[in-house]
Amino acid sequence: MRLICPLCGARDRREFTWVGAAELLPRPAPGGDLVAWLHLRENPAGPLDELWLHSAGCGALLRARRDTRSHATAGLVLAGGAR
Repeated sequence: MRLICPLCGARDRREFTWVGAAELLPRPAPGGDLVAWLHLRENPAGPLDELWLHSAGCGALLRARRDTRSHATAGLVLAGGAR
C-alpha cells in the first residue's frame, strides 16, 4: 500500500503510523462504560476517515479516506501540520 504525503509525495505505507479513525467520539459520563468507549469501536467495511502520522518522514499528521475492503486511499490532506 502506498500513501501520498502532500509534503513528500508517494511513500510506502511502512513510513506511516496509523493513528485511528478521524472521528471524535464523545467521552462517556463519569461512571459510564469507559472500557467500551476505549475498546469497542465500530469497524465498518467500506470508506472510513482515518488519521495517519508520517512518522518516518516529515512528521505530518494526515487525514485520509480509505476503503477498508480494498485499501484504496483518496484525499490525503494535512490534518494538523508538519513538525
